Order: sequence, then C-alpha cells, then structure tokens
Amino acid sequence: MITGGIDVGSLSSEAVLLKDGEILSYSIINTGADARKAAEQVYQTALEKAGLQSSDVDAVVATGYGRLVVPFATKQVTEISCHARGAFFLFPEVRTVIDIGGQDSKVIRIDGRGNVVDFVMNDKCAAGTGRFLEVIARALELSVAELGKEGEKATRVAEISSMCTVFAESEVVSLIAQGVPRPEIVRGLHQAIAERTAGLVQRVGIVPEVVMTGGVAKNSGVVAALSQKLGVKVLVPQEPQIVGALGAALLAQKLAQ
Repeated sequence: MITGGIDVGSLSSEAVLLKDGEILSYSIINTGADARKAAEQVYQTALEKAGLQSSDVDAVVATGYGRLVVPFATKQVTEISCHARGAFFLFPEVRTVIDIGGQDSKVIRIDGRGNVVDFVMNDKCAAGTGRFLEVIARALELSVAELGKEGEKATRVAEISSMCTVFAESEVVSLIAQGVPRPEIVRGLHQAIAERTAGLVQRVGIVPEVVMTGGVAKNSGVVAALSQKLGVKVLVPQEPQIVGALGAALLAQKLAQ
C-alpha cells in the first residue's frame, strides 16, 4: 500500500510518500503565492524521487492552511491531527507536541495511542513564528539558518520586550544602532520566543516526552531556550518540517485499507 501526505503551509509545502508504513520519499518547497501550484509541484517531486506515478498511490490526505486547494487529495484533515500522528510515529513516547510553523504556533497534548487529547493554537499573530524569524533575520543581515549558531556566540542576552513582528524589528534596529552585539540580540530573540511558546504550553499542561515540529525547530537556539524554559529536553525529528505531511500520509493509510 502506498499513501501520500501533503502539507500546504503559509511559507513552505511538504509531501511525504509512504509504503507499508515506511517513508519512500519526501519533498519540501516554498509555497509562494499559488498554494495549489505548490501542492502539485511538491507532490510531483516526491513522486519522481520515489520513481512512482500518481496512479501508484492509493490515497492522499492534505493538511495545512491550503489543504482545501489540493485537487488530487482523497481527504482533508486539520494539521492538529496530522502533527500529532506524525510526531507519535517518530517518537512513540511523545505526549506533548509543539509545532511552530510559518505563521502560527500550536501545542498539542496526545495520549498513548497518538490521539489528540487537548490543544491550543495561536493563529492571531505571527510573533515567534517562521515569518517573525525571517523578518528579524533580515534586519540582522543573517539568514534564518544562521540564527542558531549566531546566538551560541553570545555571552550576555539582550532584552527584547516586544514580540509583535513590526515592533520587534524596530527594537532590533534600535539595539544595533546602540552597538549591542548581534549574538546578544539573537539570544534575546530566542529567549523571547521560548517564553511566548512556554505560555502556550502551560495552557494545556506539559507532559514529557516533548517533541517540537515545524521549520522553527531547525533553529537550535530556539530549541535550547525552550528546553531550558520548560525544564525538559525538547526532542526534534531529523526533518521537523515534514511531520505534518507524514501524519497526513499515515492517516491516508486508513482510507486505503
């Protein structure tokens, strides 16, 4: 049995193909302005990597904010369920999933079977998300990928009082003008994101093991700051961006049975 999962997010889109519970291939691209086109492109790339045709796939589940525009999807499922299922597949002991995506943050509590028990979502503001980090990185003349290593150089932490993307950018520019070292600013940003995320975690209650998914999980500085703030080790999948698509592909197995 071969199934597919498509996660169309605000910044990136991912596709995962599974065969009998094992990952055959995956693909990640920028979503851009056309979510439907991105879904088709990321799916086709995953098919090519696996040496498959679309007719070889038994079922496809779409998730993410653009899930309704995926024309070849068998079913659409919310990202809450998909991230829970994907994280549980990779870490069977997980009970708390933290997902920070392009424009929102989620904390999901799951049970011993990978089912969602409770969740909280912040989708009203992009503070602390991938978009937030993109804007701040640009102000610091860094790439998002460089933020983690840059923060490790800091011996002190600059205080960032605002988490609004616009105001935080202005605050960072002001700190740069004051001569505050860039690593200290980055470390301050990481701690501010960790504090905001920890507030979400507290609303559902933290139960180890804790797994972080989404693109922001690739930032080692955010993961380290969050681990320290929560007082538990935050686990990160080898490729945290594909967890939602992986969960979708797993859910598609039930449709194909």
